[in-house]
Amino acid sequence: MTLFSRAFIRKRMISLAAVASVTATSFALAKDPTGTDHPHGAMPVQYVADRPDRSEEQPFLSENAAAMREMMADMTIKPTGDVDRDFVAMMVPHHQGAVDMAKAELKYGHNERLRRLAQEIVAKQQQEILVMRDAVADGKSSTARPSEQPDTRLPTRSAPIDGSIASDGMKMKMSR
Repeated sequence: MTLFSRAFIRKRMISLAAVASVTATSFALAKDPTGTDHPHGAMPVQYVADRPDRSEEQPFLSENAAAMREMMADMTIKPTGDVDRDFVAMMVPHHQGAVDMAKAELKYGHNERLRRLAQEIVAKQQQEILVMRDAVADGKSSTARPSEQPDTRLPTRSAPIDGSIASDGMKMKMSR
């Protein structure tokens, strides 16, 4: 007389193995979150920035991490029903994040080719931000009727990393 079929036992063993695997991984990550297998030995910036052997790189990593956090937060939008406006609302912070990261490279980087590339990124991304805002401002791309237009204001940066003053998305370097 058999209490459980082979299929039943097999399913329960697979389920038990999966639970054990997830539990073991959770305990391992809780003990050492930096010990995960990242490609090419890479690890999240927040873990690298805290290491004493990276203290020279600390200011760059901190500014870059702040730019990434702000970019990711600003890219999270509530859909308006206007695809074009939503696209711009997400892409402007994305481009601004690229500008902020390129400025960190300009401030701390040493490779001349990368510094020239960073300068080009700043110029091109700022120009594209203006083009996107102008395209949405003219209102021709919207599918909504004028009476149904969603809020036309796009997110603006509160306090840029480089100490410049933001005004309508434009940055002006202030002398100190």
